[in-house]
Amino acid sequence: MSTAVPNPPPDPAGRLASPKLPFWAQQIVDGFNSQAHTQFILSGNTHDAFPLPQESPPALGSLSDYLQQVVIPRYQVVLTYDIGNGLRVERGSDIFGRWNEKTEIAGKAPRPSIELITYYLRYCANLARLGQNRIRVGVILKDAQFFVADDVRHPDTHATAFLIREWTRERLLVEHDFVSFLLTENFNELHPLLRQNALAAHLEVPLPGEPELRDTLWSARPRHPHALGGEQTGLEDLSRQLTGISRNGLFNLLKFKEHRKEPLAAGDLAPLKARWVEQECPGLIEFLPPRLNLDALHGQDALKRHLRQNVALWRQNQTELIPMGYLISGPVGTGKTYLVKCLAGEAGVPVVVLKNFRDKWYGSTEGNLEKIFRTLKALGRCYVFIDEADQTLGRRGGGGSEPEVSGRVYSMIAQEMSNRDNRGRLVWILATSRPDLVEVDLKRPGRVDLKIPLFPTTTPEEGAELLAALGRTRQLDFPAEALASVRDRIPDLLTPGEVDALLGDLKREVLIEGISPFQALERRLANYLKPVPVETLLQQVEFAVKECSRAEFIPARFRDLAG
Repeated sequence: MSTAVPNPPPDPAGRLASPKLPFWAQQIVDGFNSQAHTQFILSGNTHDAFPLPQESPPALGSLSDYLQQVVIPRYQVVLTYDIGNGLRVERGSDIFGRWNEKTEIAGKAPRPSIELITYYLRYCANLARLGQNRIRVGVILKDAQFFVADDVRHPDTHATAFLIREWTRERLLVEHDFVSFLLTENFNELHPLLRQNALAAHLEVPLPGEPELRDTLWSARPRHPHALGGEQTGLEDLSRQLTGISRNGLFNLLKFKEHRKEPLAAGDLAPLKARWVEQECPGLIEFLPPRLNLDALHGQDALKRHLRQNVALWRQNQTELIPMGYLISGPVGTGKTYLVKCLAGEAGVPVVVLKNFRDKWYGSTEGNLEKIFRTLKALGRCYVFIDEADQTLGRRGGGGSEPEVSGRVYSMIAQEMSNRDNRGRLVWILATSRPDLVEVDLKRPGRVDLKIPLFPTTTPEEGAELLAALGRTRQLDFPAEALASVRDRIPDLLTPGEVDALLGDLKREVLIEGISPFQALERRLANYLKPVPVETLLQQVEFAVKECSRAEFIPARFRDLAG
Protein backbone atom coordinates (compact mmCIF):
# COMPACT_ATOMS: atom_id res chain seq x y z
CA MET A 1 0.00 0.00 0.00
CA SER A 2 1.30 3.44 -0.81
CA THR A 3 1.05 6.55 1.32
CA ALA A 4 -1.46 9.21 0.42
CA VAL A 5 -0.38 11.90 -1.98
CA PRO A 6 -0.59 15.54 -0.83
CA ASN A 7 -4.03 17.06 -1.38
CA PRO A 8 -4.38 19.55 -4.23
CA PRO A 9 -5.76 22.98 -3.38
CA PRO A 10 -9.51 22.90 -2.69
CA ASP A 11 -11.79 23.49 -5.63
CA PRO A 12 -14.11 26.39 -4.69
CA ALA A 13 -16.94 24.77 -6.65
CA GLY A 14 -16.59 21.49 -4.73
CA ARG A 15 -16.09 19.48 -7.89
CA LEU A 16 -14.31 16.16 -8.08
CA ALA A 17 -10.87 15.81 -9.63
CA SER A 18 -10.77 15.04 -13.33
CA PRO A 19 -7.34 13.78 -14.45
CA LYS A 20 -7.07 11.15 -17.18
CA LEU A 21 -9.38 8.47 -15.85
CA PRO A 22 -10.76 5.10 -16.92
CA PHE A 23 -14.31 5.23 -18.25
CA TRP A 24 -16.03 4.14 -15.03
CA ALA A 25 -14.12 6.70 -12.93
CA GLN A 26 -14.86 9.46 -15.44
CA GLN A 27 -18.54 8.59 -15.10
CA ILE A 28 -18.26 9.28 -11.37
CA VAL A 29 -16.67 12.67 -11.98
CA ASP A 30 -19.21 13.65 -14.64
CA GLY A 31 -22.14 12.39 -12.58
CA PHE A 32 -21.11 14.35 -9.50
CA ASN A 33 -19.93 17.53 -11.21
CA SER A 34 -23.20 17.69 -13.16
CA GLN A 35 -25.06 17.35 -9.82
CA ALA A 36 -26.89 14.32 -11.20
CA HIS A 37 -25.59 11.95 -8.49
CA THR A 38 -23.95 12.11 -5.09
CA GLN A 39 -23.90 8.35 -4.47
CA PHE A 40 -22.15 5.75 -6.60
CA ILE A 41 -22.50 1.98 -6.32
CA LEU A 42 -19.36 0.35 -7.71
CA SER A 43 -19.61 -3.36 -8.44
CA GLY A 44 -17.42 -5.84 -10.24
CA ASN A 45 -13.66 -5.90 -9.98
CA THR A 46 -13.65 -4.09 -6.63
CA HIS A 47 -10.99 -6.23 -4.92
CA ASP A 48 -8.28 -5.72 -7.52
CA ALA A 49 -5.22 -3.48 -7.38
CA PHE A 50 -5.38 -0.03 -9.03
CA PRO A 51 -2.59 2.32 -10.18
CA LEU A 52 -2.03 5.25 -7.81
CA PRO A 53 -0.65 8.69 -8.85
CA GLN A 54 2.93 8.45 -7.64
CA GLU A 55 5.87 9.47 -9.72
CA SER A 56 8.35 6.78 -8.66
CA PRO A 57 8.14 3.93 -8.06
CA PRO A 58 4.79 3.13 -9.67
CA ALA A 59 2.40 2.10 -6.92
CA LEU A 60 -0.78 0.07 -6.71
CA GLY A 61 -3.47 0.25 -4.07
CA SER A 62 -7.00 -0.84 -3.30
CA LEU A 63 -10.09 0.64 -4.91
CA SER A 64 -10.63 2.66 -1.73
CA ASP A 65 -7.09 4.07 -2.06
CA TYR A 66 -7.76 4.90 -5.71
CA LEU A 67 -10.99 6.75 -4.93
CA GLN A 68 -9.32 8.74 -2.17
CA GLN A 69 -6.18 9.72 -4.07
CA VAL A 70 -7.50 10.06 -7.63
CA VAL A 71 -11.23 10.80 -7.52
CA ILE A 72 -11.68 12.79 -4.27
CA PRO A 73 -8.20 14.16 -3.48
CA ARG A 74 -9.66 17.60 -2.57
CA TYR A 75 -12.04 16.35 0.07
CA GLN A 76 -10.93 17.34 3.56
CA VAL A 77 -12.61 14.46 5.40
CA VAL A 78 -12.81 10.87 4.15
CA LEU A 79 -14.60 8.23 6.23
CA THR A 80 -14.59 4.52 5.46
CA TYR A 81 -16.59 1.70 6.95
CA ASP A 82 -16.41 -2.06 6.65
CA ILE A 83 -17.86 -4.73 8.87
CA GLY A 84 -14.41 -5.90 10.04
CA ASN A 85 -12.66 -2.65 10.89
CA GLY A 86 -15.68 -0.51 11.66
CA LEU A 87 -15.67 3.24 11.07
CA ARG A 88 -12.30 4.79 10.23
CA VAL A 89 -11.22 8.37 9.54
CA GLU A 90 -8.88 8.07 6.56
CA ARG A 91 -8.37 11.79 6.08
CA GLY A 92 -9.14 14.85 8.19
CA SER A 93 -9.01 13.29 11.64
CA ASP A 94 -8.29 16.71 13.17
CA ILE A 95 -11.38 18.20 11.50
CA PHE A 96 -13.57 15.24 12.43
CA GLY A 97 -12.18 15.28 15.96
CA ARG A 98 -13.58 18.77 16.59
CA TRP A 99 -17.00 17.19 16.34
CA ASN A 100 -16.28 13.74 17.76
CA GLU A 101 -12.89 12.57 18.88
CA LYS A 102 -13.87 8.91 19.34
CA THR A 103 -15.15 7.09 16.30
CA GLU A 104 -15.02 3.86 18.30
CA ILE A 105 -18.19 4.82 20.17
CA ALA A 106 -20.07 3.44 17.17
CA GLY A 107 -18.33 0.09 17.54
CA LYS A 108 -18.18 -2.12 14.46
CA ALA A 109 -21.91 -2.73 14.13
CA PRO A 110 -23.32 -1.32 10.87
CA ARG A 111 -26.35 0.59 12.09
CA PRO A 112 -24.66 2.76 14.79
CA SER A 113 -21.75 3.44 12.43
CA ILE A 114 -24.02 4.56 9.60
CA GLU A 115 -26.04 6.64 12.07
CA LEU A 116 -22.84 8.34 13.28
CA ILE A 117 -21.82 9.13 9.69
CA THR A 118 -25.29 10.51 8.99
CA TYR A 119 -25.16 12.78 12.05
CA TYR A 120 -21.75 14.09 10.98
CA LEU A 121 -22.94 14.78 7.44
CA ARG A 122 -25.87 16.78 8.78
CA TYR A 123 -23.54 18.66 11.11
CA CYS A 124 -21.24 19.65 8.20
CA ALA A 125 -24.19 20.62 6.02
CA ASN A 126 -25.65 22.80 8.78
CA LEU A 127 -22.29 24.53 9.30
CA ALA A 128 -22.17 25.37 5.59
CA ARG A 129 -25.76 26.59 5.64
CA LEU A 130 -24.87 28.94 8.51
CA GLY A 131 -22.02 30.39 6.46
CA GLN A 132 -19.26 28.76 8.49
CA ASN A 133 -16.54 26.38 7.25
CA ARG A 134 -17.58 24.28 4.27
CA ILE A 135 -16.25 20.77 4.91
CA ARG A 136 -16.23 18.42 1.96
CA VAL A 137 -16.87 14.85 3.06
CA GLY A 138 -16.41 11.58 1.20
CA VAL A 139 -17.70 8.25 2.54
CA ILE A 140 -16.58 4.85 1.27
CA LEU A 141 -18.51 1.76 2.35
CA LYS A 142 -16.41 -1.33 1.60
CA ASP A 143 -17.99 -4.72 0.81
CA ALA A 144 -21.40 -3.22 1.44
CA GLN A 145 -23.12 -6.53 0.64
CA PHE A 146 -22.02 -7.84 4.04
CA PHE A 147 -23.97 -5.27 6.07
CA VAL A 148 -26.72 -4.08 3.70
CA ALA A 149 -27.44 -7.35 1.98
CA ASP A 150 -30.56 -8.45 0.12
CA ASP A 151 -31.96 -10.01 3.30
CA VAL A 152 -35.47 -9.39 4.57
CA ARG A 153 -35.00 -11.06 7.97
CA HIS A 154 -33.16 -8.34 9.90
CA PRO A 155 -34.89 -5.00 10.71
CA ASP A 156 -31.50 -3.37 11.43
CA THR A 157 -30.46 -4.12 7.86
CA HIS A 158 -33.54 -2.31 6.55
CA ALA A 159 -32.82 0.69 8.79
CA THR A 160 -29.17 0.83 7.71
CA ALA A 161 -30.07 0.63 4.01
CA PHE A 162 -32.74 3.30 4.52
CA LEU A 163 -30.23 5.74 6.06
CA ILE A 164 -27.71 5.17 3.25
CA ARG A 165 -30.44 5.80 0.69
CA GLU A 166 -31.45 8.97 2.53
CA TRP A 167 -27.98 10.39 1.81
CA THR A 168 -29.20 10.83 -1.78
CA ARG A 169 -32.65 12.22 -0.87
CA GLU A 170 -32.25 14.49 2.12
CA ARG A 171 -32.10 17.99 0.69
CA LEU A 172 -29.67 19.25 3.32
CA LEU A 173 -27.15 16.56 2.34
CA VAL A 174 -27.71 16.65 -1.41
CA GLU A 175 -26.95 20.37 -1.51
CA HIS A 176 -23.73 19.91 0.45
CA ASP A 177 -20.31 18.85 -0.94
CA PHE A 178 -20.76 15.22 0.00
CA VAL A 179 -20.16 12.09 -2.04
CA SER A 180 -20.56 8.44 -1.06
CA PHE A 181 -19.34 5.20 -2.62
CA LEU A 182 -20.75 1.74 -1.99
CA LEU A 183 -18.30 -0.98 -3.03
CA THR A 184 -19.66 -4.45 -3.67
CA GLU A 185 -18.42 -7.30 -5.80
CA ASN A 186 -21.94 -8.21 -6.96
CA PHE A 187 -24.65 -5.60 -7.38
CA ASN A 188 -27.47 -8.11 -6.99
CA GLU A 189 -26.41 -8.94 -3.44
CA LEU A 190 -27.22 -5.43 -2.18
CA HIS A 191 -30.41 -4.51 -0.35
CA PRO A 192 -33.22 -3.61 -2.79
CA LEU A 193 -33.60 -0.13 -1.24
CA LEU A 194 -30.10 0.60 -2.56
CA ARG A 195 -30.29 -1.35 -5.83
CA GLN A 196 -33.54 0.33 -6.81
CA ASN A 197 -32.53 3.85 -5.82
CA ALA A 198 -32.77 5.90 -9.01
CA LEU A 199 -30.77 8.72 -7.40
CA ALA A 200 -27.67 6.51 -7.02
CA ALA A 201 -25.53 5.69 -10.05
CA HIS A 202 -24.52 2.06 -10.53
CA LEU A 203 -21.18 1.62 -12.32
CA GLU A 204 -19.32 -1.57 -13.06
CA VAL A 205 -15.57 -1.68 -12.47
CA PRO A 206 -14.28 -4.00 -15.20
CA LEU A 207 -11.31 -6.32 -15.19
CA PRO A 208 -8.27 -4.66 -16.79
CA GLY A 209 -8.24 -4.74 -20.55
CA GLU A 210 -5.30 -5.25 -22.87
CA PRO A 211 -3.93 -1.66 -22.59
CA GLU A 212 -4.15 -1.70 -18.78
CA LEU A 213 -2.43 -5.08 -18.58
CA ARG A 214 0.31 -3.87 -20.92
CA ASP A 215 0.92 -0.83 -18.74
CA THR A 216 0.98 -3.03 -15.62
CA LEU A 217 3.47 -5.42 -17.22
CA TRP A 218 5.69 -2.55 -18.32
CA SER A 219 5.76 -0.97 -14.87
CA ALA A 220 6.41 -4.38 -13.27
CA ARG A 221 9.51 -5.16 -15.34
CA PRO A 222 12.09 -3.71 -12.92
CA ARG A 223 10.80 -5.92 -10.08
CA HIS A 224 10.44 -9.07 -12.22
CA PRO A 225 13.53 -9.22 -14.48
CA HIS A 226 13.38 -12.99 -14.98
CA ALA A 227 9.65 -13.22 -15.59
CA LEU A 228 9.54 -10.20 -17.90
CA GLY A 229 12.87 -10.26 -19.70
CA GLY A 230 12.90 -9.27 -23.35
CA GLU A 231 11.72 -6.34 -25.38
CA GLN A 232 8.63 -4.20 -24.92
CA THR A 233 7.10 -5.71 -28.07
CA GLY A 234 6.87 -9.02 -26.22
CA LEU A 235 4.60 -7.38 -23.67
CA GLU A 236 2.03 -6.68 -26.38
CA ASP A 237 1.52 -10.40 -27.01
CA LEU A 238 1.52 -11.20 -23.30
CA SER A 239 -1.11 -8.57 -22.47
CA ARG A 240 -3.33 -9.75 -25.34
CA GLN A 241 -3.18 -13.36 -24.19
CA LEU A 242 -3.70 -12.49 -20.52
CA THR A 243 -7.00 -10.64 -20.91
CA GLY A 244 -9.48 -11.93 -18.36
CA ILE A 245 -7.04 -11.92 -15.45
CA SER A 246 -7.03 -9.29 -12.68
CA ARG A 247 -3.98 -7.22 -11.78
CA ASN A 248 -3.74 -9.19 -8.54
CA GLY A 249 -3.84 -12.43 -10.49
CA LEU A 250 -1.20 -11.11 -12.89
CA PHE A 251 1.12 -10.15 -10.03
CA ASN A 252 0.70 -13.56 -8.41
CA LEU A 253 1.63 -15.10 -11.73
CA LEU A 254 4.69 -12.85 -12.05
CA LYS A 255 5.82 -13.63 -8.50
CA PHE A 256 5.54 -17.36 -9.18
CA LYS A 257 7.59 -17.12 -12.40
CA GLU A 258 10.14 -14.77 -10.82
CA HIS A 259 10.63 -17.15 -7.89
CA ARG A 260 11.39 -19.96 -10.33
CA LYS A 261 13.54 -17.60 -12.46
CA GLU A 262 11.47 -18.49 -15.53
CA PRO A 263 10.28 -16.12 -18.26
CA LEU A 264 6.57 -15.59 -18.71
CA ALA A 265 6.41 -17.02 -22.22
CA ALA A 266 3.43 -16.91 -24.56
CA GLY A 267 3.55 -20.68 -25.03
CA ASP A 268 2.71 -21.51 -21.42
CA LEU A 269 0.05 -18.85 -20.86
CA ALA A 270 -3.02 -20.96 -21.67
CA PRO A 271 -2.83 -23.35 -18.68
CA LEU A 272 -1.59 -20.61 -16.34
CA LYS A 273 -4.37 -18.25 -17.36
CA ALA A 274 -6.94 -21.04 -17.06
CA ARG A 275 -5.82 -21.75 -13.50
CA TRP A 276 -5.98 -18.11 -12.40
CA VAL A 277 -9.32 -17.42 -14.07
CA GLU A 278 -10.83 -20.49 -12.38
CA GLN A 279 -9.41 -19.37 -9.04
CA GLU A 280 -11.00 -15.95 -9.43
CA CYS A 281 -14.39 -17.59 -10.13
CA PRO A 282 -14.05 -20.61 -7.82
CA GLY A 283 -16.43 -23.44 -8.66
CA LEU A 284 -18.38 -21.27 -11.11
CA ILE A 285 -16.63 -21.90 -14.41
CA GLU A 286 -14.24 -24.33 -16.01
CA PHE A 287 -11.74 -22.99 -18.50
CA LEU A 288 -10.89 -25.44 -21.32
CA PRO A 289 -8.02 -24.38 -23.61
CA PRO A 290 -8.46 -25.58 -27.23
CA ARG A 291 -6.75 -28.89 -28.04
CA LEU A 292 -8.82 -30.76 -30.67
CA ASN A 293 -10.22 -29.57 -33.99
CA LEU A 294 -13.01 -30.62 -36.33
CA ASP A 295 -10.79 -33.26 -37.95
CA ALA A 296 -11.30 -35.26 -34.75
CA LEU A 297 -15.08 -35.34 -35.29
CA HIS A 298 -16.25 -38.52 -36.99
CA GLY A 299 -18.65 -38.07 -39.93
CA GLN A 300 -21.02 -35.05 -39.95
CA ASP A 301 -19.41 -33.69 -43.16
CA ALA A 302 -22.09 -31.09 -43.95
CA LEU A 303 -22.01 -29.82 -40.38
CA LYS A 304 -18.20 -29.60 -40.28
CA ARG A 305 -18.17 -27.69 -43.57
CA HIS A 306 -20.65 -25.13 -42.23
CA LEU A 307 -18.86 -24.73 -38.91
CA ARG A 308 -15.52 -24.21 -40.66
CA GLN A 309 -17.11 -21.46 -42.74
CA ASN A 310 -18.26 -19.75 -39.54
CA VAL A 311 -14.78 -20.02 -38.04
CA ALA A 312 -13.25 -18.50 -41.18
CA LEU A 313 -15.69 -15.58 -41.05
CA TRP A 314 -14.88 -15.05 -37.36
CA ARG A 315 -11.17 -14.87 -38.14
CA GLN A 316 -11.91 -12.32 -40.86
CA ASN A 317 -13.87 -10.24 -38.30
CA GLN A 318 -17.07 -10.69 -40.32
CA THR A 319 -18.88 -10.95 -37.01
CA GLU A 320 -22.31 -9.98 -38.37
CA LEU A 321 -22.26 -13.15 -40.46
CA ILE A 322 -21.64 -15.64 -37.66
CA PRO A 323 -24.15 -16.90 -35.08
CA MET A 324 -24.56 -15.24 -31.70
CA GLY A 325 -25.18 -18.72 -30.35
CA TYR A 326 -25.60 -22.40 -31.15
CA LEU A 327 -28.05 -24.97 -29.83
CA ILE A 328 -26.66 -28.50 -30.01
CA SER A 329 -29.27 -31.17 -29.48
CA GLY A 330 -29.40 -34.92 -29.89
CA PRO A 331 -29.71 -38.15 -27.95
CA VAL A 332 -27.52 -38.79 -24.92
CA GLY A 333 -24.02 -39.93 -25.89
CA THR A 334 -23.94 -38.37 -29.36
CA GLY A 335 -20.93 -36.19 -28.47
CA LYS A 336 -22.37 -32.73 -27.85
CA THR A 337 -19.58 -31.72 -25.46
CA TYR A 338 -16.98 -33.31 -27.73
CA LEU A 339 -18.25 -31.22 -30.67
CA VAL A 340 -17.81 -28.05 -28.60
CA LYS A 341 -14.20 -28.95 -27.83
CA CYS A 342 -13.50 -29.66 -31.50
CA LEU A 343 -15.13 -26.40 -32.60
CA ALA A 344 -13.12 -24.39 -30.06
CA GLY A 345 -9.88 -25.96 -31.25
CA GLU A 346 -10.79 -25.21 -34.85
CA ALA A 347 -11.34 -21.54 -33.94
CA GLY A 348 -8.31 -21.42 -31.62
CA VAL A 349 -10.30 -19.98 -28.70
CA PRO A 350 -11.02 -21.39 -25.23
CA VAL A 351 -14.28 -22.86 -23.97
CA VAL A 352 -15.69 -21.45 -20.75
CA VAL A 353 -18.03 -23.98 -19.17
CA LEU A 354 -20.68 -22.61 -16.82
CA LYS A 355 -20.78 -24.88 -13.79
CA ASN A 356 -22.42 -24.62 -10.37
CA PHE A 357 -23.47 -20.98 -10.35
CA ARG A 358 -26.72 -21.63 -8.49
CA ASP A 359 -26.56 -21.02 -4.75
CA LYS A 360 -28.96 -21.67 -1.88
CA TRP A 361 -28.48 -18.16 -0.43
CA TYR A 362 -30.83 -15.43 -1.54
CA GLY A 363 -29.23 -13.20 -4.15
CA SER A 364 -26.05 -15.30 -4.42
CA THR A 365 -27.03 -16.99 -7.69
CA GLU A 366 -27.44 -13.63 -9.40
CA GLY A 367 -24.18 -12.48 -7.81
CA ASN A 368 -22.40 -15.53 -9.20
CA LEU A 369 -23.73 -14.78 -12.67
CA GLU A 370 -22.49 -11.19 -12.38
CA LYS A 371 -19.01 -12.48 -11.60
CA ILE A 372 -19.13 -14.92 -14.52
CA PHE A 373 -20.33 -12.29 -17.01
CA ARG A 374 -17.66 -9.87 -15.79
CA THR A 375 -14.96 -12.45 -16.45
CA LEU A 376 -16.39 -13.35 -19.86
CA LYS A 377 -16.37 -9.73 -20.99
CA ALA A 378 -12.69 -9.44 -20.15
CA LEU A 379 -11.58 -12.72 -21.72
CA GLY A 380 -11.86 -11.75 -25.35
CA ARG A 381 -13.03 -14.32 -27.87
CA CYS A 382 -14.34 -17.55 -26.40
CA TYR A 383 -17.19 -20.04 -26.53
CA VAL A 384 -19.51 -20.04 -23.51
CA PHE A 385 -20.83 -23.56 -23.01
CA ILE A 386 -23.95 -24.47 -21.01
CA ASP A 387 -24.54 -28.22 -20.83
CA GLU A 388 -27.92 -29.65 -19.87
CA ALA A 389 -29.36 -26.29 -20.87
CA ASP A 390 -32.95 -27.39 -20.28
CA GLN A 391 -32.18 -27.75 -16.56
CA THR A 392 -29.54 -25.03 -16.10
CA LEU A 393 -31.15 -21.97 -17.64
CA GLY A 394 -34.34 -21.78 -15.61
CA ARG A 395 -37.75 -20.66 -16.82
CA ARG A 396 -39.07 -17.27 -17.86
CA GLY A 397 -41.91 -17.38 -15.33
CA GLY A 398 -39.97 -19.33 -12.71
CA GLY A 399 -40.85 -22.77 -11.51
CA GLY A 400 -39.75 -25.34 -9.00
CA SER A 401 -38.95 -24.57 -5.39
CA GLU A 402 -37.46 -21.13 -6.15
CA PRO A 403 -39.67 -19.64 -8.88
CA GLU A 404 -38.54 -16.04 -8.35
CA VAL A 405 -34.84 -16.94 -8.43
CA SER A 406 -35.32 -19.15 -11.49
CA GLY A 407 -37.06 -16.35 -13.34
CA ARG A 408 -34.35 -13.81 -12.48
CA VAL A 409 -31.61 -16.22 -13.56
CA TYR A 410 -33.41 -16.81 -16.84
CA SER A 411 -33.74 -13.07 -17.39
CA MET A 412 -30.04 -12.37 -16.69
CA ILE A 413 -28.82 -15.08 -19.05
CA ALA A 414 -31.30 -14.17 -21.77
CA GLN A 415 -30.22 -10.53 -21.63
CA GLU A 416 -26.53 -11.43 -21.82
CA MET A 417 -27.05 -13.85 -24.72
CA SER A 418 -28.71 -11.14 -26.81
CA ASN A 419 -26.24 -8.38 -25.89
CA ARG A 420 -24.97 -7.21 -29.27
CA ASP A 421 -21.85 -5.77 -27.63
CA ASN A 422 -20.75 -9.39 -27.23
CA ARG A 423 -21.01 -10.18 -30.94
CA GLY A 424 -17.65 -11.26 -32.23
CA ARG A 425 -16.30 -11.87 -28.71
CA LEU A 426 -18.63 -14.39 -27.06
CA VAL A 427 -20.44 -17.21 -28.82
CA TRP A 428 -22.95 -19.05 -26.65
CA ILE A 429 -23.41 -22.80 -27.03
CA LEU A 430 -26.32 -24.58 -25.40
CA ALA A 431 -26.41 -28.38 -25.35
CA THR A 432 -29.33 -30.61 -24.40
CA SER A 433 -31.05 -33.86 -25.29
CA ARG A 434 -34.40 -32.15 -24.59
CA PRO A 435 -34.42 -28.95 -26.66
CA ASP A 436 -38.21 -28.88 -26.35
CA LEU A 437 -37.76 -27.95 -22.66
CA VAL A 438 -35.55 -24.93 -23.39
CA GLU A 439 -37.59 -21.72 -23.40
CA VAL A 440 -38.61 -20.65 -26.91
CA ASP A 441 -37.43 -17.11 -26.23
CA LEU A 442 -33.87 -18.36 -25.58
CA LYS A 443 -33.84 -20.24 -28.89
CA ARG A 444 -34.89 -17.28 -31.02
CA PRO A 445 -32.58 -15.66 -33.61
CA GLY A 446 -30.35 -13.08 -31.97
CA ARG A 447 -29.60 -15.49 -29.14
CA VAL A 448 -29.37 -18.86 -30.89
CA ASP A 449 -28.90 -18.46 -34.64
CA LEU A 450 -27.91 -22.01 -35.54
CA LYS A 451 -29.50 -25.20 -34.19
CA ILE A 452 -27.31 -28.24 -34.70
CA PRO A 453 -28.61 -31.81 -34.39
CA LEU A 454 -26.37 -34.77 -33.60
CA PHE A 455 -27.54 -38.28 -34.38
CA PRO A 456 -26.64 -41.89 -33.70
CA THR A 457 -25.57 -44.10 -36.59
CA THR A 458 -28.27 -44.82 -39.15
CA THR A 459 -26.74 -47.76 -41.08
CA PRO A 460 -24.52 -50.77 -40.25
CA GLU A 461 -21.77 -49.19 -42.36
CA GLU A 462 -21.83 -46.04 -40.21
CA GLY A 463 -21.72 -48.23 -37.11
CA ALA A 464 -18.68 -50.10 -38.43
CA GLU A 465 -16.90 -46.83 -39.27
CA LEU A 466 -17.59 -45.47 -35.78
CA LEU A 467 -16.27 -48.66 -34.12
CA ALA A 468 -13.11 -48.56 -36.24
CA ALA A 469 -12.48 -44.83 -35.73
CA LEU A 470 -12.94 -44.86 -31.95
CA GLY A 471 -11.13 -48.19 -31.69
CA ARG A 472 -7.99 -46.59 -33.07
CA THR A 473 -8.06 -44.01 -30.26
CA ARG A 474 -7.92 -46.91 -27.75
CA GLN A 475 -5.33 -48.92 -29.67
CA LEU A 476 -7.93 -51.53 -30.65
CA ASP A 477 -7.66 -52.55 -34.30
CA PHE A 478 -10.74 -53.82 -36.12
CA PRO A 479 -9.90 -54.76 -39.75
CA ALA A 480 -12.49 -53.61 -42.28
CA GLU A 481 -13.04 -57.11 -43.63
CA ALA A 482 -13.62 -58.45 -40.13
CA LEU A 483 -16.22 -55.77 -39.39
CA ALA A 484 -17.89 -56.52 -42.71
CA SER A 485 -18.31 -60.14 -41.63
CA VAL A 486 -20.41 -59.07 -38.62
CA ARG A 487 -22.30 -56.34 -40.47
CA ASP A 488 -25.73 -57.74 -39.65
CA ARG A 489 -24.93 -57.88 -35.94
CA ILE A 490 -23.70 -54.30 -35.54
CA PRO A 491 -26.30 -52.58 -33.33
CA ASP A 492 -28.51 -49.89 -34.79
CA LEU A 493 -28.42 -46.31 -33.50
CA LEU A 494 -24.93 -46.42 -32.00
CA THR A 495 -23.68 -43.24 -30.31
CA PRO A 496 -20.03 -42.24 -29.67
CA GLY A 497 -20.64 -42.41 -25.93
CA GLU A 498 -22.10 -45.90 -26.20
CA VAL A 499 -19.22 -47.12 -28.39
CA ASP A 500 -16.61 -45.57 -26.10
CA ALA A 501 -18.04 -47.45 -23.12
CA LEU A 502 -18.17 -50.67 -25.15
CA LEU A 503 -14.54 -50.28 -26.22
CA GLY A 504 -13.49 -49.80 -22.60
CA ASP A 505 -15.03 -53.17 -21.75
CA LEU A 506 -13.45 -54.82 -24.80
CA LYS A 507 -9.98 -53.53 -23.93
CA ARG A 508 -10.36 -54.97 -20.44
CA GLU A 509 -11.26 -58.38 -21.88
CA VAL A 510 -8.34 -58.22 -24.32
CA LEU A 511 -5.86 -57.55 -21.50
CA ILE A 512 -7.30 -60.07 -19.04
CA GLU A 513 -8.15 -62.96 -21.37
CA GLY A 514 -5.48 -62.50 -24.02
CA ILE A 515 -7.92 -62.54 -26.94
CA SER A 516 -7.92 -60.28 -30.00
CA PRO A 517 -10.03 -57.10 -30.08
CA PHE A 518 -12.23 -58.53 -32.81
CA GLN A 519 -12.80 -61.75 -30.85
CA ALA A 520 -13.91 -59.69 -27.87
CA LEU A 521 -16.19 -57.61 -30.12
CA GLU A 522 -17.68 -60.70 -31.76
CA ARG A 523 -18.50 -62.23 -28.39
CA ARG A 524 -20.12 -59.01 -27.14
CA LEU A 525 -22.24 -58.55 -30.27
CA ALA A 526 -23.74 -62.02 -29.78
CA ASN A 527 -25.56 -60.81 -26.66
CA TYR A 528 -25.48 -57.02 -26.93
CA LEU A 529 -27.84 -54.90 -24.80
CA LYS A 530 -28.19 -51.21 -25.59
CA PRO A 531 -27.57 -48.95 -22.56
CA VAL A 532 -30.39 -46.56 -23.56
CA PRO A 533 -33.75 -47.92 -24.74
CA VAL A 534 -34.32 -47.52 -28.47
CA GLU A 535 -37.66 -45.76 -27.81
CA THR A 536 -35.88 -43.09 -25.78
CA LEU A 537 -33.22 -42.60 -28.47
CA LEU A 538 -35.82 -42.22 -31.21
CA GLN A 539 -37.79 -39.72 -29.16
CA GLN A 540 -34.66 -37.62 -28.61
CA VAL A 541 -33.83 -37.92 -32.32
CA GLU A 542 -37.26 -36.49 -33.14
CA PHE A 543 -36.69 -33.54 -30.78
CA ALA A 544 -33.33 -32.82 -32.46
CA VAL A 545 -34.83 -33.01 -35.96
CA LYS A 546 -37.65 -30.60 -35.13
CA GLU A 547 -35.13 -28.04 -33.78
CA CYS A 548 -32.68 -28.31 -36.69
CA SER A 549 -31.88 -25.13 -38.66
CA ARG A 550 -30.65 -26.74 -41.89
CA ALA A 551 -32.02 -29.80 -43.68
CA GLU A 552 -28.56 -30.95 -44.87
CA PHE A 553 -27.62 -31.70 -41.26
CA ILE A 554 -30.35 -34.37 -41.04
CA PRO A 555 -29.63 -37.93 -42.28
CA ALA A 556 -32.01 -39.23 -44.94
CA ARG A 557 -33.44 -41.81 -42.52
CA PHE A 558 -34.79 -39.12 -40.19
CA ARG A 559 -35.92 -36.39 -42.58
CA ASP A 560 -39.54 -37.51 -42.47
CA LEU A 561 -39.58 -36.50 -38.79
CA ALA A 562 -39.04 -32.84 -39.73
CA GLY A 563 -42.60 -32.42 -40.94
